[in-house]
Amino acid sequence: MAQLVLASASPRRRELLDQIAVQYTCAPQDIDESVLDGESAYAYVERLAREKAQSGAQQSPLPVLGSDTCVVLNNQILGKPTTTEDAFAMLSSLSGQTHQVLTGIAICKAGECYSQVVSTEVKFIPLSCEQIEAYIATQEPMDKAGAYGIQGKAAVFIESISGSYSNVVGLPLTETAQLLHRFNVPIWSS
Repeated sequence: MAQLVLASASPRRRELLDQIAVQYTCAPQDIDESVLDGESAYAYVERLAREKAQSGAQQSPLPVLGSDTCVVLNNQILGKPTTTEDAFAMLSSLSGQTHQVLTGIAICKAGECYSQVVSTEVKFIPLSCEQIEAYIATQEPMDKAGAYGIQGKAAVFIESISGSYSNVVGLPLTETAQLLHRFNVPIWSS
């Protein structure tokens, strides 16, 4: 029986919750994901996570988990690419660079809401135009922040990470488990 609502349609977040055996249902929330004027990446992902969780909590008696992930390079938020040219530009900018992946997580129930942001540093190897084009041809980058998925084919581009691997995938499991504990949502409950 579900003990949590996931306010997301992300298959990666579902896989991560499955990994720690949380019993949940999905109820994606449709919210405006525009960056506000002057809003930092940190504030942006936390706000979106809270808005998703709060929106879902208005419709459910269960705790609701909201989350949002962005890639940040030189204080610029890299969202999901809208075209292959956009994906190429993002991957070219990440080539040989260290960037941050920020994920905001929030759990809300009955007016009570807790949130936090987790940051992981990721360093890419230098990429050739041919590597970038071949990766884009797989279509994998098109639905991912920063135009890559560390858990997929882009794993070969990652020289190093400092911080939570699951955060880069889309849901930092250690911190998520801690927030779940606040609402008595068990993990490993298969």
